[in-house]
Amino acid sequence: MLKKLLMMLCAVLLIISFASAEEDPEIYIEEIVEDVLITEDGEEILLESSAEPENPAREDFITRIIDMGHDLYVKADGKSQRAHYSGDIYVCKNFTTYLFRKNRDDFRMAEYPDTKLIIPNNLPSAKCRPYYYGMFWEDKTAAQGNPFEVGAQFLYDSDLSPEENFDKACDFMREARRGDFLQMSGQYEYGTGAHSAIIIADYDPSTDSVHWMDSNMRGKKVNGIRYGIVQFDEVRSVEWWAGTFCHKKRGATLYRLRQDIVYAEDVQ
Repeated sequence: MLKKLLMMLCAVLLIISFASAEEDPEIYIEEIVEDVLITEDGEEILLESSAEPENPAREDFITRIIDMGHDLYVKADGKSQRAHYSGDIYVCKNFTTYLFRKNRDDFRMAEYPDTKLIIPNNLPSAKCRPYYYGMFWEDKTAAQGNPFEVGAQFLYDSDLSPEENFDKACDFMREARRGDFLQMSGQYEYGTGAHSAIIIADYDPSTDSVHWMDSNMRGKKVNGIRYGIVQFDEVRSVEWWAGTFCHKKRGATLYRLRQDIVYAEDVQ
């Protein structure tokens, strides 16, 4: 009999404890579900993301590059610009290099604060083999001033099927981030060979597309002289991009600024 009474008492106490937990507002004050805080009044407060905040100096550097590219686009006013001689800034790689160099002096890498930033040249053809020229930069170190790292890369793999390569090329373009410098060797509607561009927005999963700016992707020759169009906020699907460089012996690289970009004035 005593044992039965004790069991009944335990059951009652358990019920009371559950009821108290439901009535006790203190139970909810510290409850966190998927970064949401529930207050004692039942109000949900969205917590700040635990992800690291963007580096303001790095973002400013990227913004200045993109803004200057937009200014050159507006200045060109849709008219072709000479892109023929080695000193013409509207040659594709010259365009991206020009934008970088015009804005680099205010920035450094925290790891190498006394080193001026550089942007590597394209790797010479002989060193690109067995691939075609155009998808690689020279291997310059951060200690030499190179603030870029490889964010992603696609190289056509002859051991895979064309379909498998194409899928990989599409996935590669989905890695595109704002400020990335795209370097590729393509064979597509606008021509064959090397091309350089700058990604101006993160890959857009809602449209499966990429936004970029460049010069001389599209152009023409007049009396043997090449003239190129300046493009800004061009938008194409990742499949379109994959189709440009997903060919045997071709590919592309996304070069990305390191995270330790700082203002030069803060480290000098």
